Amino acid sequence: MNLSNLKPAVGSTKNRKRIGRGTGSGRGGTSTRGHKGAGSRSGHKNKIGFEGGQMPLQRRVPKVGFKPINRTEYVGVNLDVIQNLADKFSLTTIDLAILKEHGLASKNDLVKVLGRGEISAKLSITANAFSATAQKAIEAAGGSIVKL
Repeated sequence: MNLSNLKPAVGSTKNRKRIGRGTGSGRGGTSTRGHKGAGSRSGHKNKIGFEGGQMPLQRRVPKVGFKPINRTEYVGVNLDVIQNLADKFSLTTIDLAILKEHGLASKNDLVKVLGRGEISAKLSITANAFSATAQKAIEAAGGSIVKL
């Protein structure tokens, strides 16, 4: 065996389709473009979303809503969830690392503590933001908050 008699595996290669090389080739005449119309002519290209003159989908569907480009999105963690976490693992401080460890936030998430539920433990909670009701409830329980 040498380089001169190497061949690709049987069936792994195909000849390319040669278009417009006379009637004998089977692809002469209209060269697979059909008869007449813009699609048969050179330089023809459809616009993205063109539906043959029918009103395109992006124009049929109404425009709804607005999302500001500089909006900061927080992952909400409620007080009842924090209380359960503190009771289950007997914690006195809760920060982003603990929330991420227990699957309540992901790596780059900003966390906001929300006020649903009761909190009875005296906790030191560190988060990016706090709702007013959550802040009052934590301080009423004797805990402290740290905003990042």
